[in-house]
Amino acid sequence: MAPTPEQFRDVAELRAALRRFLRRSGEISARNGLTPRYHLLLLMIKGASDGSERSTVTGLAEQLQLTQSTVTQLVQRAERDGLIAREPSESDGRVVYLKLTDEGEKRLSASVAEHGPERELLFGIIARIKP
Repeated sequence: MAPTPEQFRDVAELRAALRRFLRRSGEISARNGLTPRYHLLLLMIKGASDGSERSTVTGLAEQLQLTQSTVTQLVQRAERDGLIAREPSESDGRVVYLKLTDEGEKRLSASVAEHGPERELLFGIIARIKP
């Protein structure tokens, strides 16, 4: 069945809202001393689905849909810049977790707090559009 005119409008509105959110997110991140990639990296670590506020390079590569080597380079730069730290697993010597440093926490918290209005707008559009 062909999409209805309303479905086309809904998808167009959602895409426009997503673009606005991403543009504003980049501005907010920069204001808080984070590149868009650092912001996303820190967010994926802090917002780990298991609530641990930590991740592995492999887990991040899967979440971010990037190659492991790309994530490794990003992690090395973020670690060099004092935003994340490595933490060896207590139960498996082969596993290293990544956690935010105090500086990483400070910058990410300021950025996420500032995202409030954009987040509310986007969630409102998503809630209004019915599948």
